[in-house]
Amino acid sequence: MNGKAKVFDLLLLKSHPYEEREKNVFYSTEAFKARIVELAPGARMPVCQMESHVAFVVLKGEAHVIVEDEEVLLDEGKCLITPPATISMSTMTGTRVLGIQILGSPDGQ
Repeated sequence: MNGKAKVFDLLLLKSHPYEEREKNVFYSTEAFKARIVELAPGARMPVCQMESHVAFVVLKGEAHVIVEDEEVLLDEGKCLITPPATISMSTMTGTRVLGIQILGSPDGQ
């Protein structure tokens, strides 16, 4: 590799509870943040007002994600991409999710 690219094992990255969610960010630039979100069976992530686009990729388990008033079920390998919105997430079985928050504007400015 060229020294600038990095490889992350998403299944082995340590995750922290929601109260310490900033520790779950494993890569951050001015353009985006990447974090691991892990919820135990029966857990719920509090409602968040996201001011930017977000992508969620389920790595393990399944997650119920509510974007505004629309609920979707995501299982392993599924990806949800949403514009700025009110979002919440819960799981009955437990889940591990890659979350990517796009920080830059769509036109790159």
